[in-house]
Amino acid sequence: MQNEEFLIAIGQMLKHIRIEAGYTSYEKFAIEHDIDRKYYWSIEKGRNISVSYLKRLLDIHKLSFSDFFNRID
Repeated sequence: MQNEEFLIAIGQMLKHIRIEAGYTSYEKFAIEHDIDRKYYWSIEKGRNISVSYLKRLLDIHKLSFSDFFNRID
C-alpha cells in the first residue's frame, strides 16, 4: 500500500468509526471533542496526520493502535 493509499485508508476508517459511534456529522464530533473541524475533515479525506493526533482520536474512541490498524486492510 502506497503512502497516499494508506492515509486515505486511515481517514476512511476514522470516518467509519465516527459514524459507528453515532456521529453522522464530522463537525458535531469535532466540536464535542474540541478538535479543529477543518483539520479533522482533512484527515478523513486522507491528508497527513501526526501520530500524536491519531492517538488523541483513538483515545476518544477507546481504541488502541493495534485495534485500529487491524481494522485496516
